[in-house]
Amino acid sequence: MLIAAAVCPHPPLLIPAATGAPGAGDAELDRLRAACHQAVAALLTERPDLLVVAGGAGRTTEYPPHTPGRLHDFGVPFTVGRGGQDVPTLPLSLTIGKWLLSRADPRTSPPRAAWWGIASDAPPAECLQLGEKFAALAPRVALLAMGDGPARRARAAPDAADPEADRYDEQVADALAAADPGALAALDPGQDRPLEIAGRAAWQVLAGAAGRDAFHAELRYCGAPFEVSYVVASWRRAH
Repeated sequence: MLIAAAVCPHPPLLIPAATGAPGAGDAELDRLRAACHQAVAALLTERPDLLVVAGGAGRTTEYPPHTPGRLHDFGVPFTVGRGGQDVPTLPLSLTIGKWLLSRADPRTSPPRAAWWGIASDAPPAECLQLGEKFAALAPRVALLAMGDGPARRARAAPDAADPEADRYDEQVADALAAADPGALAALDPGQDRPLEIAGRAAWQVLAGAAGRDAFHAELRYCGAPFEVSYVVASWRRAH
């Protein structure tokens, strides 16, 4: 049964080692980091039996718990977790998730964690089914869903207005603020490619895990500091 969830984005810049020299936008980045840390702390405070970390990947697969995460593909000599140079590594979404968890209070760490990469192009029905599966893995399951919103503005038209991306951002933020699994389940995968969205599959896994149960929600952050949309939210089961 899903008892709590946190939604966080996964930009490499969340990790201080990736930021390089301080510059404009640091204050907003600090706000985003703080919101992510608060969401993870609130998630672990619920004392789950199992924590499932789910995020976009090239294919849907479970990773062994000790798989390391790296930012070497981004030119940053950073590793979280142990492992040699030749072992498989986590996708970016789970790398950022592992780093966030490494910064949490170890006294609140759950006894077990499962690491799932979700194919970024997974259809909604598959994501919902996976979420249902995760929620049934233990009596008290917590889910950390890692995903970014539209990135088209940053990659195609910096500083340009993008009403489609704005509408999508509003749809996601409203769904997370209202703890509305149905609204997340209704996200259109056809918008993933044109808007360059990396979070839809993970958000729909959350929808499947929540099902029709009631949750209290807190939207901790919603913004596009680098012209990529990021949202941070917490859900807690309504008793």
